[in-house]
This record gives sequence, C-alpha cells and structure tokens, in this order.
Amino acid sequence: MTSGDPFDIAPWGIGATGWDPERIARRESVFALSNGHVGWRGSLDEGDPCKVPGAYLNGVHEQHPMPYAEDGYGYPETGETVINVPDGKVIRLLVDDEPFDIRSGTLHEQTQFLDFAAGVLRREVRWTSPTGRGVTVRSTRLISLTHRSLAAIDYEVEATDAHLDVTLLSEIVANEPLPEVHPDERVKKALERPLVPVETFVSGERATLLHRTRRSGISVAVGMDHVVEGRATVDTEVADDVARTTVRARLGRGDGIRIVKYVAHESADALEDATLRDRVEATLAAARELGWEGLVHEQRAYLDRFWAHADVRLDGSPRLQQAARFALFQVLQSAARAEGRPIPGKGLTGPGYEGHTFWDSEAFVLPVLTYTIPDAARDVLRWRHAVLGLARERATQLHLAGAAFPWRTISGRECSGYWPAGTVAFHINADIAAAVVLYVGATGDTDFERDHGLELLVETARLWVTLGRWGADGSFHIDGVTGPDEYSALVDDNVFTNLSAQRNLEAAAAVARRHPDHARRLGVGADEMAEWTRAAVAMTIPYDHERQVHQQSAGFTERERWDFEGTDAAQYPLQDHFPYFDLYRKQVVKQADLVLALQVAHEAFTAEQTARAFAYYEELTVRDSSLSAPAQAVVAARVGHVDLAMDYLTEAATVDLADLRDDVDDGLHIAALAGVWTALTAGFGGMRETDAGLQFTPRLAHPLTGMAFGICLEGRTLRVEVTEEATTYAIDAGPALRIRHFDDDVTLEPGTPVRLETPPLADPGPAPRQPKGRSPHELLAAADGDHEEH
Repeated sequence: MTSGDPFDIAPWGIGATGWDPERIARRESVFALSNGHVGWRGSLDEGDPCKVPGAYLNGVHEQHPMPYAEDGYGYPETGETVINVPDGKVIRLLVDDEPFDIRSGTLHEQTQFLDFAAGVLRREVRWTSPTGRGVTVRSTRLISLTHRSLAAIDYEVEATDAHLDVTLLSEIVANEPLPEVHPDERVKKALERPLVPVETFVSGERATLLHRTRRSGISVAVGMDHVVEGRATVDTEVADDVARTTVRARLGRGDGIRIVKYVAHESADALEDATLRDRVEATLAAARELGWEGLVHEQRAYLDRFWAHADVRLDGSPRLQQAARFALFQVLQSAARAEGRPIPGKGLTGPGYEGHTFWDSEAFVLPVLTYTIPDAARDVLRWRHAVLGLARERATQLHLAGAAFPWRTISGRECSGYWPAGTVAFHINADIAAAVVLYVGATGDTDFERDHGLELLVETARLWVTLGRWGADGSFHIDGVTGPDEYSALVDDNVFTNLSAQRNLEAAAAVARRHPDHARRLGVGADEMAEWTRAAVAMTIPYDHERQVHQQSAGFTERERWDFEGTDAAQYPLQDHFPYFDLYRKQVVKQADLVLALQVAHEAFTAEQTARAFAYYEELTVRDSSLSAPAQAVVAARVGHVDLAMDYLTEAATVDLADLRDDVDDGLHIAALAGVWTALTAGFGGMRETDAGLQFTPRLAHPLTGMAFGICLEGRTLRVEVTEEATTYAIDAGPALRIRHFDDDVTLEPGTPVRLETPPLADPGPAPRQPKGRSPHELLAAADGDHEEH
C-alpha cells in the first residue's frame, strides 16, 4: 500500500479519524453499506457536509433520451440512470437551536469505522457548538444482511458539560439532487426531480413516503419507525418529499437521549401501492419486535458464518490484510440480497457508470461469489435468465439468432450509446455462459443447470453461429468485434472472444446432451449440437509465427506500436487525450485482453506460449482500466514473476483505498475489488479450474509470509493454507475431494489435512517491461509519492 492512505489500518475493519474536506466523497464511497438490494453511502448522519448523499434500491432508475449527433439503426433510444430513492439515513441535530455541523464550532474528535466482522458503520464525534455547548454523538448504522429491505441506525447524544436542549430531526428526504451524469440538457431535465409523490402515511412515530418514477414507472416506498429512550417529546409529520420525526429533550451534564431508527425500502414495477405500503409496514413491525440488539446479533451471526469459510488471511502485511477483507466485504455487500437483480459496476456505493451493470459482473464478480456465497451467484444468473427475452429481442434487431445481452444496462435493455465499445463487444454473452458453467461445476446445482443454465447456454451458442463465418479452408471466424481491450475495436478473431465463444459452444452442446428433453423443448436437435461442436473445433486462434506469440486479434502484432516514449505521464488515460481512431490502429492495450485469455482459458496455451505472450503484452498494456491489474497479477504469478505479481496485487488492492484513478468519489470498483480475491487465490494460490478438477500451484512473494483462503465446493469448504515451504489442504465435510498440487494428484478426506511441499521455483528469466511510467510500482509511487512495503 502507499504511505498517504487516509484510512486507519485494522485487521477487521477500516477507519478514519478527524475530517478532511477534500476527501468527503471518497469517504462516502468507502464507508458505504449495502446488501445488494438497499445501498446507503457513508455520508454523515446530519446530511451536511455532503458531496453525494446516495440512497439506492437495486434496479430503481429513471429513463432519459439517448442523445446522438447522428442517428443510426440499432442505436438504443432510451437510456437508464440510477437515481436516489428517498433517503432515510438523515438525522439532524440542534443543540440549543444551533445546528450540529462539524464545519462550525469546535470539532474535538471524530472517528468513523466500518466493521467487517459486525457489518456496521460506527461513528463518534465530540463537538462544541459556536455558543459553547458540548455534546458527544455516537451512531451505529446497519443495512441488514438477513432482512432484505431493512436498514437501521442507533443514534445517541450525550451532554458533556452544561444543561442544554437538543432537538433531533429524523427524516426521509426524497428527490435529493444527483451529480451531473451527462452534459446534454435533455438528459439533465429527465433526471431532475424524477420521483413523483403518490401518497404519504403517518401513524404515531411511523411514517411512509410513496413515490413513482416519472418515466420508468417504478413505484418506491420508504418508511421509518423509531424507538426513543429518555424523556422527550416526539412528533411526526409528512409532506410530499419529506417525512420528519422530531424528538426534543432537555439534558443535564452527562445525560443522553437515544433513538433507534428503522427504515424499510420496497420497490416494484407493477405492484399496487397498498401492497408496497403493507410490505414496508410489515418490515418495520418485524424490526421493532426484533429490536436493535437482535438485528446486530443476526448481522454478526451471518458474517461469522460467511467469514468462517470465505476469509482470506494474509501474514506479513497488515495493509494488504485489511485491503483483502475490505474487498471481499464489499463484494459480499454488492450481492448478498440482490435476489433477482444485477450487480452494478459500482455496486450500490455511488452513481458511477450511471448505475449500470457490465460484463465484469459475470467475468470478475461471479467467480468470487461462486466460491464464497454461491446462492448470490445463482441469483445474478437467474436475473440474466429473467431478461433473456430482451436479449432475444436485441439479437433479432441485430439480425442475429439467439440472444445478445446488453453491454451496459439496469433493466436488461441496452443502454450503451457508443456501439464500438458496446454493441460489438459480444464477448459478454460468452462471459455469462462461462459464469453458468463455473457455478454449476462448483456447486453441482443440476436443477439450476436444467431450468436456467441450459437456456442461457443454448441462446448464447446460437448467437455465435450466426455471428461467425466459415473460411474457405473450413476454419471458423468471428469478425468485427471488440474484446476486453477498449483501445482496439471492430477487430477480427479476437482471441479472448473466440476462446470464450468456443467454450460457450462446447458447454451448450454438453449440457443439451445431459438434459435432452429440456433441450428438445428449446428446439435443440442433433444437427444444431453438431454445428456447435464443429464451430468450436474449427475456431480460429490467431498466432504470429514470426514473433512466436499469440495475436490479440488477427493482424494485431503487425500494427505500428504506440509511441510510449513520446507520451507524457499527464496524457494518461489515453482515451482522454487522443482520438479513438489513433488508438484503434496502434499496438496499445488499455486493459488485459490476451492476458485475460491466458488466465481464464489457460488450457489453450502451453507454458512457453503463456510466458512469451505475457512478456509481449506487458510492453503494450497501460492499464487505463481498473480491470487489468488482477489478471496481470494472476498470469505474472503463473509464469514465475511473483514480485511483479505482488506489485499488481498491491495496485488492485489500492485502487479504491488510495483512489489511484481519482474516481472513487462516484463509488467503488466492485469488479476490481473482486479481482483482489482472484489475484490472491488464482495468482498466489495458483488455483485454476481444469477438466480433472481444481489445481493449485501456490507461491508467495514479499511481504507475504503466509496466506490462507477458503472456497465453497458442492456444499463443503476447502481450506488452503500456504507457507513458503508447503501448503496444507483440508475439507470440512462431504465425500472425498480430488485436487492437484502442482503435478501431483491428491485425494482429500474430511477431517484429514494434507501437507505438501512446494517445489523450487524455476528461474523465469528477466521480468518483462511495461510502457514508460506505467509499471505498477511507478503508478503507485506517482499516486502517493512512495511505496512502503515494496
């Protein structure tokens, strides 16, 4: 990590002390709480100062026109943008009629701490008002992992000196402004005050606001209830866009007032208003009956179970240990209770990417979920299955068979207005198929495979057959696509895309044979399966025989190289300083593409081919995307450059906590955080999926002296503990498990750990070079002036 990280180091949480007005939005993102359905940014309880208030419900968005300079066939006409739902986390405080604001008076102390083990955000503030009245404010915020729609706050004010009057204004606030997401006035207008009031309800200390989005027609109900401890008067009132419960109390020195606030959230496209209100009321009633302590106990118990099998332990680096658990905690928060909704690129931590989900959900996040919380992975794939009809419609519009899933979306409809990086990035279809195969292989969930996975595999396979073409020599080609590298567009035979399509076609044929009756109901016959198999076998994988390296796409290695020596550090990211046409015709790589293929389709490359390709593309990859470093870490470790792999791991682990890309204000990079887990398990753990089961080739690098991680496999947990000398494998239950340690086959029995020595690391040769100024070490140093541990 870097020396200037603004967060306190702790093994099971992340904290910050004091107040930094320059990093308000950054803290709001890092301290965000979510369960995949409800998301609250880590803004202060009192609502001010605040950069992006942020209260979200997964799937709740507003539609707006898509502006184009020129129209074209197949361009999406309507965009979708996440909006703030009514925000129930606000509790304002008046001390003798003086608003509590840390920018006024005297701030003696402020601490915030996000607890990964308890699943809460704690805050404590000691403050003296401009008139000399001192208070201590303590709050604990929770979004329930066991109650999908529920959030809660425990808020306490203590008088620290003279007698004083306090007033607490607990609110739900609707139509809070969004940050600007698009410069076009038509888009801005459509997103201005998107929530239309429908009804309000109040009963005692309970209040509910019901709204409907103006264009997308989504109904949203948010309600709150309170339990007040201490002598106070309590009043509740509602208006169209605000509900407020006012608590007034007179406190002597050392006296306090405490309120517990429960907030329930519901949304739906088609439910009756009364039904939404009933759901909110039921959630609040259940919360009140369970009580704050009950909620906290349930939250801790849920996380105890999760960490028992999913924890990644790192020895030798407290900063990396914190970063690894932060990453895994945020991935959990992005999906635990999504239940039929997608995982946005920023999760529910901010409005970045307009709240859209992308291919990185399946390619980066779902592998982590599959091995740590498989039910969440299944639910995301069920959402893809639920929007399969829209993907079929899109394929028909594009004159293709099967299904064409959207490059970016909230509802399942395509929202990408830049087609070279959207429409033609067809690999998303194979990424979804790969996630299906991985989930079923890791869980043995044949019911899901039959009822959901088969149809996803069949429809994506059908796409490739119509998208591709047959060469005169019997080879199969996929032309005019964009792979993971967005600095290359409209290319022929992108290796990542072709290998992914090949595996998609093979999997569709295999699963159709396993479920012949269901396959027939989908119209799959022997001839179609044979065509899939024939296309997979004939798939073209471009190779440059002169340079003895795989080409990222046909002809890629013959292009002119980008002038890295003549590119100034201030000109990165390149997309902000150079026209795309120039990027598209040069050898320059935004993010791992061929190298990502080396990771996910490792069986297609020999060890020598992997090492040569990795070295070649290292010289071209500038990592203007947060998705690159994890894949480069995995392959660097695989080819023996473990110190370089550590640098890439550190970059991935730092991208949000040190804000390496200066964009954390809009939310966290959930896929990059998932990549931290992958860099550790698949990189330093050497884990890879093979036809014969999991294989491990573990290695460590400074500063790590040991590591341990767990993965879920068919209802049991495999624990892997790595030291410099040996690795210990153990399973906790179930039948025997066959794995491979380097080149040795191993059979594990429950309760019988197996310790195996690590063979010496062969000399990998000189470490490959990166473009000038773009090595991970240089990027970390440039971002923060120093790199402490490396």
